[in-house]
Amino acid sequence: MSSLQKTGLVVTAHPGDFVWRTGGAVALHVKRGYRVKILCLSYGERGESQFAWKKAGVKMEDVKAQRRDEAERAAAILGAEIEFMDAGDYPLRTTEAMLDRAVDIFHDLNPSFVLTHSLQDPYNVDHPEATRFAQEARIIAQAAGHKPDPNRPYSAPPVFLFEPHQPEQCNYKPTLILNIDEVWEVKRRAFEVLAAQQHLWEYYTRVALNRGMQGGRNSGRSMTYGEAYQRLFPEAVEILA
Repeated sequence: MSSLQKTGLVVTAHPGDFVWRTGGAVALHVKRGYRVKILCLSYGERGESQFAWKKAGVKMEDVKAQRRDEAERAAAILGAEIEFMDAGDYPLRTTEAMLDRAVDIFHDLNPSFVLTHSLQDPYNVDHPEATRFAQEARIIAQAAGHKPDPNRPYSAPPVFLFEPHQPEQCNYKPTLILNIDEVWEVKRRAFEVLAAQQHLWEYYTRVALNRGMQGGRNSGRSMTYGEAYQRLFPEAVEILA
């Protein structure tokens, strides 16, 4: 990686999450020349693979293999790298070794931004657990005494929380709507890789249309498809507009 190339990191609990909620941001930044890495904590094999389990005689390893293949193909369509941690889902339980690897990823990538789940989700506790994990890795990575290296270029990146499935129940209020018109077709193609979750294809198309309409109304500029984000930390600016 060139030292001048900007980067982004997505920390996601399950394979489908990064496609539905932040596929547009990934594709858009890749198109702008960013290197984007997806850290997928599980394969979503237990709770995020409804259609996969409908096959008679299916085994856990079969579902994992299917979801890994889908996630790799979806990431490739979006132009991103992907790394899996195989933490399991429902429940998602991370380990010290996983945390140590995540800190190394923060150091190596030095991301310009991090995208992850909402802080709350009463319908799926795997999601805020992934957010907690990402936050802990970010905090440890900025500690000068953790694997000290005076020559390492690193600064703690801003964190943007992508939209949960039912935002009202998650106390989620967007503070940013990203225009993804120019990469919508790329995101939609990534949707269609996720055969294990076909029931969500049209749902998240409607979400993108709704956020696009809101983005257009708030910006006064034409927008058809959008993604919602909540900035976790305040932005320091010189002027307000």
